[in-house]
This record gives sequence, C-alpha cells and structure tokens, in this order.
Amino acid sequence: MGILEGKRILVTGVLTDASIGFHVARVAQEQGAEVVLTAYPRPTLTQRTAKRLPTGPDNPPPVLELDVTDADQLGALAGNLRDVGFDSLDGVMHAIAFAPQTALGGNFLETPWEDVATAVHASAYSLKSLTMACMPLMKEGGSVVGLDFDATKAWPVYDWMGVAKAGLESCARYLAKYLGPQGIRVNLVAAGPLATMAAKSIPGFDGTVEMWTQAAPLGWDTKNSEPTARACAALLSDWFPATTGEIVHVDGGLHAIGATS
Repeated sequence: MGILEGKRILVTGVLTDASIGFHVARVAQEQGAEVVLTAYPRPTLTQRTAKRLPTGPDNPPPVLELDVTDADQLGALAGNLRDVGFDSLDGVMHAIAFAPQTALGGNFLETPWEDVATAVHASAYSLKSLTMACMPLMKEGGSVVGLDFDATKAWPVYDWMGVAKAGLESCARYLAKYLGPQGIRVNLVAAGPLATMAAKSIPGFDGTVEMWTQAAPLGWDTKNSEPTARACAALLSDWFPATTGEIVHVDGGLHAIGATS
C-alpha cells in the first residue's frame, strides 16, 4: 500500500508531461490515490496528457476545466467534482502561477498595476479561492499543498512573480491559521528551477538555472521533477499530521547556504 492509498486528490496545473503538476499526479497515483485534474486554458491538451499517467490511456483521470480567477467556475467546482464521482476530497494540489511578460525579465519598475494584479490574483489569491471552492468536499479535513519559489530573495528576472510568491507564502500561513480547526493542513513546497513550459517563458531563466546547478550543495537537475513531486505527495499524505503553515524546500539546499552565484 502507498502513502496515499484511498485518498482522493485534486491536482491543478497539468498541461504537459513536463508540468510539475503532472509528476505530482503520477506519484500520487503510484502511491494509491485517486486523482482528478483541472485544466486551463487548454483542457484538451490536459486530457491527452492525462493518458500518460500510470492509470493508462484507457483509464485516465477526469479533467475539469477551471480558471481559478473565474468566480463562476470556482462556484461550480464542487458540483462538477461530484458529477465525475468525487463526492469528497482528501487533498488539493495548487500548481498554478501566471504573470504577464511585462511583469518579468527586468521590467519591475515599469510593470503596470493591471499586470501586477493579474500575477497576484492567479499566483497567490488563487490558493485561497481554490481551497475555499474545495471546502464543501473536505468535511473530514485534509491537506492543501502549493508550489512555491523562495520569496526571501529578489531573484534576477523573477520580478513581480517573486512578489506574488511572497503573497502566496503569506496566504498559506493565514489559511493554515483559519482552516486548522477544521483539520485542514496548508503547506508549500519551494522547488528549485525546473524546466517547465512556464519557466522557459521567463526571460533570463537559463542564467538562474546555471547558477543553481553550480551553487546547490546537493546539485540540481532542472529536468528531474521527482524530488519535488515526492515532497508534495508526502505532504498530501497523513505522514505530516501536525505540520501546517510550513515551507518545505526542495532545491538542492541552495536556500540554506546564502550562495547565489
């Protein structure tokens, strides 16, 4: 039996098999979980990707279209989950982040508020809104896990996404405070840079990767999402029953040594 045997887990952010969310869903299935995916903006692509999960092309997990910035879609989520056989949830994986190009790549001083607001809404506030949308199905408690990128430093080219991640970290702590009495744990996994489609769209990403691989004490492989996925699966399981409001770093140790180059 796996550590997620019998658990029902919602996983967001699966676009291709390079997505971190894909690997979380894969490990979750390998550990015994039943998984449901949400998709935006291309649910048909997510449906094709879902067939590459361990359950195989003949039995892929259900895929629900969900824009986490759309109040109507969030309001319909619990009902849509029930419609595909998920009348309860034990865990929610928040693997969503987005910022317009104007908010990245050294444009920090010129980014207009409208684009900053988009980044904060999609990347930070959505942790709260997604969690609340899933609450009707989490009456027995459960675990919410989000993907983070260390927000204690001003990283080159990360700009307003770094600000949004700082908001995500604070949001997770407040959710942990308010949802703890209901048995819901909220934690984040701060991963090092991984070669996802989203990361490749960040101007200057290659420079961050080079620095990370050279400086991380344990080394760092941007093409290996397994360590990050395993950490997420562990936090979604019952193996951390008294841990909430925490940030688990899966970054080769770079955050701990003060070296950035």
